[in-house]
Amino acid sequence: MSSAAETMTDIDHIPIAVREYLLQKQIQVQVHTKRAARDKMPVECILLADQLGKVQVFLPANRLLSLSRVRAETGRDLQALSPLEQTRLMREHGLQTLPALDGLMGIETLIDQSVEHLPRCYIYSGQRHTLLELDSHQDLQKNPRTLRLALSEEVPNTDLDYELSLFDLDREAIHASVSRFTTKRIQQRLEETLEVPPLPDTAQAIIRLRVDPNADIEKLSKIVARDPSLSAQVISWASSSYYAAPGSVRSVQDAIVRVLGYDLVMNLSLGLALGRALEMPKDAPEGYTPYWQAAIYTATAVGALQNCIPREFRPSFGLAYLGGLLHNFGYLILAHVFKPQFSSCCRLWEANPHLEPQVIEDHVLGINRDQIAANLLQSWNLPNEVVVAIRHNSVDDYMGPHADYTQLVHLAVHMLRRAGLLKGPQSRIDPVVFNELHINPEDAKQAIQQVRDAKDELDHLANGLLNN
Repeated sequence: MSSAAETMTDIDHIPIAVREYLLQKQIQVQVHTKRAARDKMPVECILLADQLGKVQVFLPANRLLSLSRVRAETGRDLQALSPLEQTRLMREHGLQTLPALDGLMGIETLIDQSVEHLPRCYIYSGQRHTLLELDSHQDLQKNPRTLRLALSEEVPNTDLDYELSLFDLDREAIHASVSRFTTKRIQQRLEETLEVPPLPDTAQAIIRLRVDPNADIEKLSKIVARDPSLSAQVISWASSSYYAAPGSVRSVQDAIVRVLGYDLVMNLSLGLALGRALEMPKDAPEGYTPYWQAAIYTATAVGALQNCIPREFRPSFGLAYLGGLLHNFGYLILAHVFKPQFSSCCRLWEANPHLEPQVIEDHVLGINRDQIAANLLQSWNLPNEVVVAIRHNSVDDYMGPHADYTQLVHLAVHMLRRAGLLKGPQSRIDPVVFNELHINPEDAKQAIQQVRDAKDELDHLANGLLNN
């Protein structure tokens, strides 16, 4: 049972602006730690703006804010407030999180009608580690002109049974989505593309090398060296201060033998070759970590976390690293196949930072990035460990085959979010994940701090990929 200190804390710990507002409006609250209130459904505060000014929308954390409904109800083309403006506004009021309090920041408020159905009303306190429990839902609304409107939609139910036919079910959903969102003229081409698109020559050669019983460093070096851009990237990786190699790295073989090792170079080269197979989208959600930065942060974090696992329980470093490097590959595929819908997803990702991106994709397309990437990579005959890690990395309760790879990527992504290196909802990490991986949580924190300390060098490597 939790102690009183764990379940409740003093109101003095919340920001001054929030305390003064509660006192002025005579709102009674109980202050709970987020750990104690982890099963509660808080009310989110979403900031939007247009040329007429800023608006804040209150809705339950399990609902999706529909920009089309906002437009229909208000007649305004409201979009998510830019991350820079949001940060400035929060700093101005001394806030770390956004409390759903009408009038606190002097912004027009809209309240989603679904809030009224919450059994209890919890809001963010303005401080990262506490929630406020209000006596009444009416405490959210202190301005009589504030409107209660139907602004949100239910999010799709993405609970999965991890059965053997899962990838077949995914493939059916992918083709249904292609048929729904594309004209007949291009459906066949897209379906063929989703079946087995042409692989880059280098990626094909590396995949063949994986099953070659006579594979060795010389063969891998020759494959990488045939691709001048990839060769330069591998040498740049090995020469980076992150790996602190003694002396200069002069060749791919030197990078393999002295610094990176065969396993890492094989999987790094494969991940980079696949990532270059698709162009970076011209549209992108504002404020989100760019693709290659996110890929490198995650792969590096997976490697650092893997080193925290006792040797007898460790999965393959190279495959885990590749799972981290390709964990967001589906983002590129969605942008390539569903260009108009991808733009809609971008705006909804910006307006619903409390939801996982995959939830929004399921809402818009009926499929998500993880499904489409896993099916594509499976058709390319990538190792099952990598395919499964990508398919299930957004959930914390996958316990099927190769669960350790999935859990490593999941843990890396969520800890990087907490460290401020990746954008996304900072949900609680289930302690079961640490137990299943045999990782001490304190060791994991230190591993992620190492990645954070290396941010500048990792950004340099990411920028090198953008220029190739």
